[in-house]
Amino acid sequence: MLEPNQEYMLAKRWQEHEDAEAAHQLVTSHLRLVAKIAMGYRGYGLPISEVISEGNVGLMQAVKRFEPDKGFRLATYAMWWIRASIQEYILRSWSLVKMGTTANQKRLFFNLRKVKSKIQALDDGDLNPEQVSEIATRLNVSEEEVVSMNRRLSGDASLNAPIRATEGESGEWQDWLVDDHESQEDMLVEQDELENRRAMLGEAMDVLNDRERRIFEARRLSEDPMTLEELSSEFGISRERVRQIEVRAFEKVQDAVKAAAKRQAQALRTIDAQPAA
Repeated sequence: MLEPNQEYMLAKRWQEHEDAEAAHQLVTSHLRLVAKIAMGYRGYGLPISEVISEGNVGLMQAVKRFEPDKGFRLATYAMWWIRASIQEYILRSWSLVKMGTTANQKRLFFNLRKVKSKIQALDDGDLNPEQVSEIATRLNVSEEEVVSMNRRLSGDASLNAPIRATEGESGEWQDWLVDDHESQEDMLVEQDELENRRAMLGEAMDVLNDRERRIFEARRLSEDPMTLEELSSEFGISRERVRQIEVRAFEKVQDAVKAAAKRQAQALRTIDAQPAA
């Protein structure tokens, strides 16, 4: 474990001189933090050694981007990178045909078992309507998403598994599957729109200074938002001041996004108004 001044000097050596030995000391002194966080993800059927390895990747990313002059400890900053790296690894590795990628679906994926344990819904199989409703309310998702995710997490089943239908008919699971998803064209349109919104948000955030950006991301964009108390300790300011900065940052980003959308609309109108060649 490093003392605050040791950590600061090592971080400055890496930041200013890319001293590999300093970076190595910062990483190795926080390996216990990675192991502690990784142990919280033991229930997903993946080797804990691989989970820890992915956490180490997140730790190295944190060390690479750590700015010691911000005034907070590396562990506070690194735990978000470690968790993000582990969660992305689990989502990539989980043996499902499709796993949701929205923030709500990721939160449902990583918290469903915990909530089921709290309400004592530990039996295999489908949840009863009351349990579905309570979980959906606690995690702020739809009841359909809860039912779907619970079935996925109950284990994979072969599409060739036999199934007995009504009136003595028989077949396989794949014979009864219906694709109720949107068409590929609609999905491509939605994907393009999503990427466009992400690009506008990324550009809009350039109007923020470092402190505003950190608070905005931690409070508005994080899957597990930080509290005002945590951020006030990180920056050495009051909770009310953190709230004010958050509100102001949101307003600045909102104005920048609106301006970008307006410019984009004007450009499209200009293109449409041009005569065809």
